[in-house]
Amino acid sequence: MLALPELQQSFLVGLLGSEDMALLDLIEGDGLDARARLGIYRHHILTTLTAVLEAAYPVVSALVDRRFFGYAADAFIRRHPPAGPCLGEYGADVPEFLAAFPPCAHLPYLPDVARLEWAVHRAATAPPAAALDREGLRSVDPGRMADVTFTLDPSLSHLASPWPVEKIWRAHQAEGKDLDVDMTAGRVWLEVRATGDGVTVRSIESGRYALRNALGRGMSLGEAIEIALGSHPALNVEVEIRSMLEDNIFSRFTVRAGE
Repeated sequence: MLALPELQQSFLVGLLGSEDMALLDLIEGDGLDARARLGIYRHHILTTLTAVLEAAYPVVSALVDRRFFGYAADAFIRRHPPAGPCLGEYGADVPEFLAAFPPCAHLPYLPDVARLEWAVHRAATAPPAAALDREGLRSVDPGRMADVTFTLDPSLSHLASPWPVEKIWRAHQAEGKDLDVDMTAGRVWLEVRATGDGVTVRSIESGRYALRNALGRGMSLGEAIEIALGSHPALNVEVEIRSMLEDNIFSRFTVRAGE
């Protein structure tokens, strides 16, 4: 008799991979052949998870059509089954999967559209941001401000793409049905965030993107400024810091211990 962890793993493999005769011998068909009974479970799992993925990636589904999306979702689910109980968190690996999925090779913009959709999905399900302790921030020694690291609004994310993914995304929203998309428009820098009206997707300047993205990756203020100025020497850092405070993108801060 298999131990419970081995039985669970065997059942998962049987659902999403190859059928194991030892597993089939353990299934009570209750009037059905064991293989048919397993097939019912498999169909239910694949149908449910495909619906979860389509809810998170409706634009991707529309771009490739639902039939092809179902085919791609089937392949994704078999390679990347859920790792946890919350289906709202399932599907984060879809953009990377699409980038390496040969049938999508002729759609080079598709992975970035998926990245934008996941950012929108993540923003919509993120917990509320904590209020920044502004008095505490003002009390930081000016000589230590370069060592400050920020925790950003958990709904906030940034995306850069050589494709007009914002326009592609908007063209598949109710208000953008008549929007023309110029695929040669060039690179975009986007900020995605939950707001009182839902989720906002907006284009930002590349220098602003460089600074905010660096802070979002956990770099200190000094490190983020250095990176941003390295690629955008004309960036007005004072204006950008004021803009971030006005936009309320920070929820917490810490000061790194001195070396």
